[in-house]
Amino acid sequence: MRTDDLIKAIAADAKTVEPPIGQTLTMAVGAGTLISALLFLWALGIRDNFMDSIATSVRFAFKFVLTLSVAIPAFLLVRGLARPDFKPDGRLWWLALAPALLLAGIIGEMMVLPADTWKARMIGQNSVYCLIVIPILSLAPLAAVLYALRKGAPTHPVTAGAVGGLLSAGIAATLYAAHCPDDSPLFLAAWYTIGVVVMTGVGALLGSRMLRW
Repeated sequence: MRTDDLIKAIAADAKTVEPPIGQTLTMAVGAGTLISALLFLWALGIRDNFMDSIATSVRFAFKFVLTLSVAIPAFLLVRGLARPDFKPDGRLWWLALAPALLLAGIIGEMMVLPADTWKARMIGQNSVYCLIVIPILSLAPLAAVLYALRKGAPTHPVTAGAVGGLLSAGIAATLYAAHCPDDSPLFLAAWYTIGVVVMTGVGALLGSRMLRW
């Protein structure tokens, strides 16, 4: 049987395939997120002024808007990529939401802050820490997503792995944002972005090896 015929045969049974793989992915992401959250609370914890910052700081709230704009579209996309008949097409544009928001945040930051403060805002207090923590907190969600994807039938293994890595980084960045004392969009652009790109690359590499039929 040719690959195209096999894909069509599996897709024809979509009513029985879709709910299980959707549930498997949801449960796997939930489990991976829980593991990372427990590790985060044990090793770092939420910053002391969390509630005050949420209520009074636009920059702090923006961090979560940004990280969730990475995680949520990636989750929706990876659910589709687990199916053999899924064609990303224009839906990959969902992933442009986070860069667009980040660009808007950077422009807004530069408009309200003097130019001589931009470098300090970008470097922040915990840049190296950020580069270490986000990949570490991404490991459990990434492992869970790859496990779930192997239960499906992705026909775009590199893309599926990359989006899985992006999802794991979005989850990790959301957790770390609750601890990180650096709230400037300039800091997010410089350091969170590196962690997200690294994990997307790791996901693509692992996907190319683990998700091929």
